[in-house]
Amino acid sequence: MSILIKNIKQLVQVHHNNVTIVKGDDMKTLPILEDAYVYIENDTIIEYGLMKDYATIDAKTVIDATGKLVLPSWCDSHTHLVYAGHRINEFVDRIKGLSYNEIAKRGGGILNSAKTLQATSEDDLYQQSLERLNHVISMGTGALEIKTGYGLTVDAELKMLRVIDRLKQESKANIQITLLAAHAVPEDYKNKHEEYVDYIVNNIIPKAAELNIARYIDVFCEEGYFSVKDTERILNAGAKFQLIPKLHVNQFNILGGVALGVAHNALSVDHLEELNNDDIEALKCGNTIPVALPNCSYFLNIPYTPARQLIDAGLPLAIATDYNPGSAPSGNMHLALSAACIKLNMTPAEAINAATINGAYAMGVSNMYGSITRGKKANLIVTTPMPGYEAIPYHFGNNYIDEIIINGDILT
Repeated sequence: MSILIKNIKQLVQVHHNNVTIVKGDDMKTLPILEDAYVYIENDTIIEYGLMKDYATIDAKTVIDATGKLVLPSWCDSHTHLVYAGHRINEFVDRIKGLSYNEIAKRGGGILNSAKTLQATSEDDLYQQSLERLNHVISMGTGALEIKTGYGLTVDAELKMLRVIDRLKQESKANIQITLLAAHAVPEDYKNKHEEYVDYIVNNIIPKAAELNIARYIDVFCEEGYFSVKDTERILNAGAKFQLIPKLHVNQFNILGGVALGVAHNALSVDHLEELNNDDIEALKCGNTIPVALPNCSYFLNIPYTPARQLIDAGLPLAIATDYNPGSAPSGNMHLALSAACIKLNMTPAEAINAATINGAYAMGVSNMYGSITRGKKANLIVTTPMPGYEAIPYHFGNNYIDEIIINGDILT
């Protein structure tokens, strides 16, 4: 299979050398080629350049992208895409005035999703999740992380891992898998918090490791969920099985989870709606990337991650959807991109960097995804005609996608 895309108005996120992360002021620069072409063989970007330098290439499929943009597919580094059912009633409860924590204390929230998932067959869970996955791919996502966390028992967490692995094997998208058994404390352990941490450490993590499916381990480090002490114990248990940390931190409270993540060489620390100078200084001392989840802030009507503070401190930033049934029931990276500009005060260039190359870094795949670079995977978005890349976040809510290419295949 070979594809030639020519007469491209803007070829976006072009790197002649393999850049795997951009930080601070460098995020303000988005390298583009005007009036360009790109050539793909099988699943790989082989060549690109300016049309004035183009020499005839014999490709099986030729796409005329006159007036259109071509850019890397979105890299969504934080999702909970595998879940059962929905939580629409909780959405209505929040409109009526109940908070996220009040709903959780009534048995809603994560525990509600866990109860539904435990009662859902593995095949049914797969079919529900496959429909969501295909939808986010159609909206431009070519690589994504998917977490467990709605199981909360050995059997249900393993069921989730098997479903995610099946999606990974059968989908053209790149999928990275995270074990999030420490997402909430189940009802059976309501007054036995330490016993549930024991259960995670002694039962869930070893059994999950036997499947050899998950690459990462995550903890919801937050008041009412898991303390810094709990988080460290769980991370240490995961390290025995070479599970790399990715953490939920600072969504509602600052507990010290950012510094803990950096100390444990976490790949990312996600949420960060609350942030202080100590967190900034901690992030400067490691290679952990902060990840903002603006769709969650929008849906829950909570503060947004202070992106300017992070970027202006010279740090990198990724953005992701947090796709889940309770606090961000949308896997639309286009919406996250627009929210990053409108609510996080990021420039379009910064937001696209955060959603492509830095998103790929935040799931450990930026060596092969996230930019237009020779030798990288051919996961591309071809837009409808538009004046320039700034129009992508500007036209929030619009469908600007003309064609999707995943691993060198044009999706129909």
